Amino acid sequence: MFKLGWFVDGYRPQTWRGTWAGDNRHEWTGSSFWVDIARAVERGGFDLLFMEDTSMIDDTYRGSTETALQYALEAPKNDPMPLMPLLAQATQHVGLVSTISTVQYHPFLAARLATTLDHLSNGRIGLNIVTSVSHRVAQNFGLDEMYDHDQRYAMAEEWMEAVSMLWDSWQPGALVLDRREPRFADHTKVKPIEFVGKYFKTRGPLNNPPGPQRRPVITQAGTSEAGRELAAAHADAMLSIAKTPDQMRDLRADMNRRLIAHGRRPEDLHIFFMSKLFLGWSDREAQERHDESDRKKHDPQSIESALWHLSYFSGGNVDYSTYDLDAPMPTELGNGQVSTMKHLVEGAAGAKTLREVITQPGQMQGIEFVGSPGTVAEQMNEAIAESGGQDGFLIYGTEDELTRKSVAEVTDGLCAVLRDRGYIRGSYRKATFRENLNDWS
Repeated sequence: MFKLGWFVDGYRPQTWRGTWAGDNRHEWTGSSFWVDIARAVERGGFDLLFMEDTSMIDDTYRGSTETALQYALEAPKNDPMPLMPLLAQATQHVGLVSTISTVQYHPFLAARLATTLDHLSNGRIGLNIVTSVSHRVAQNFGLDEMYDHDQRYAMAEEWMEAVSMLWDSWQPGALVLDRREPRFADHTKVKPIEFVGKYFKTRGPLNNPPGPQRRPVITQAGTSEAGRELAAAHADAMLSIAKTPDQMRDLRADMNRRLIAHGRRPEDLHIFFMSKLFLGWSDREAQERHDESDRKKHDPQSIESALWHLSYFSGGNVDYSTYDLDAPMPTELGNGQVSTMKHLVEGAAGAKTLREVITQPGQMQGIEFVGSPGTVAEQMNEAIAESGGQDGFLIYGTEDELTRKSVAEVTDGLCAVLRDRGYIRGSYRKATFRENLNDWS
């Protein structure tokens, strides 16, 4: 049995020009499209719906925002936090994860907001902890440039210590709710935390009582050395990229060692591996869809989009429009999404050109599964079994990206087969996000 999550790259227009896009040009700003996606994901038995976020319009590529705004690449983008209660109201079980930046949100603001969302969602909120990477984000929040990678993670570690203490600033039994005495809360069990660190300072306590989970589910996406340590110390779930079961198994083994070193158990952390699906009525149709997707990667617009994303992943440090497409892949990583860039550079071993790196199958995402629902179900189960049988997949999309149709193909097609074969949950048996995440029955 394995876990499933769905990755959404931001509260933004998705396939706004595609055949199955509907009227996503306008609809994306409201809640109806996202409610339909959340309900479908829950219908499929997913553990979580995960929404990425950034707070800028990137101009690294060609030194301009033109390409980003021409094709709606990671912009425009709304804040996903206010969307979470609307999705919670429309669903009953699925975990809802919103990205939050340790650079953009002070620990007190973050802890209070997360607790509020946990109450509003009846215990189904999660936070994806990111450090932010772009100079443009830094400049939107009063800095001249973004901190370097190691400093960002040192800040994130301190940030997690502060929010964790704030979530515990109301001790068990603090809520009395006695109308006769009267006493709403016991003041002796609500204490300041007096947190003073190198980067953050907060007195506490929180002025809102703990939510149903007390501590929201924490996810973390970086797989650098610092990212792994942060996940081992604090995360309930980790998002990662791997191309093979061997790579999945290696990461799990490494994280198990780190978890034990932090006094935690290996089962305390769930790893979700980024995956892209190509489904069809038959294996042949699915392969044709996959092959067509690969052919499109050679289109000039697709190449420009890929180069834009590389520039974006660099954190504003490298403009990939300046490189020769048919020269060897540049090996500089920049100061951005180090794990993603390292994955791409290592995937370019063998002196591949930049063009080959951005057009080869699977290079810009994780593991791919191709076939009918029955075939893909077996491929996924075999990959999990070969990797150690402890984790799951974060579905990044299909060849149609995020549309109601592409989601339904997974949740009403593939998931029905996975459920029938006992590979994923048959129902949600617990009340909160964390309880369902930890439930393997």
